[in-house]
Amino acid sequence: MAFGFFKKKKKKEDKTPHYDPNNIRITDIRAGFFLEYDAKTWEVAEEYEYDWGDNEFSYSFLLRSASEELYLSLENEGELEIALTNKIRLIKLGEDLDDQIAENERPPKTITYEGVKYYRDNESPGYYRNTATTKREESVEMVTWDYYDDDEEKTISIEQFGERDFEAYIGEYVEEYEFSNILPSSEPPVAL
Repeated sequence: MAFGFFKKKKKKEDKTPHYDPNNIRITDIRAGFFLEYDAKTWEVAEEYEYDWGDNEFSYSFLLRSASEELYLSLENEGELEIALTNKIRLIKLGEDLDDQIAENERPPKTITYEGVKYYRDNESPGYYRNTATTKREESVEMVTWDYYDDDEEKTISIEQFGERDFEAYIGEYVEEYEFSNILPSSEPPVAL
């Protein structure tokens, strides 16, 4: 969910679609869109906004198929990077990981999960909100740590909200061409 994401400069909150309806890209999606990935149809069920300060914002999305949920994050700093992740319990990354984070104010430099070693790359404090249910001024303070494997093809993200409320995500990077038939919602967007 939180790997740097697709950062953009803050604009006046305008919920009017800004994409070419004949050429909708993965970077155009919002809650309510549909797309195809891995031979399945997915609904973009939720959209999350991250405020990193200095007028930098990023977004991630909850995708739902008939039988699965995935989180999609986009990062575009010269080259588009797309990560798909699954939410996992923090304890799967280490039995005492929550205690280590509380004691050291950050997770360890490396984490080994299912035989793969991941290296902590960055720490990003910011504010988080679900765009459908939370107004920007009600965003929640949080911090995220991103990890990558040796090939930088797999990723782990750990998010902390408050003293001991954690979420963890594990996934991998995919290519834009793996997504197809991206269709916008028939519902008009609602501004918060």
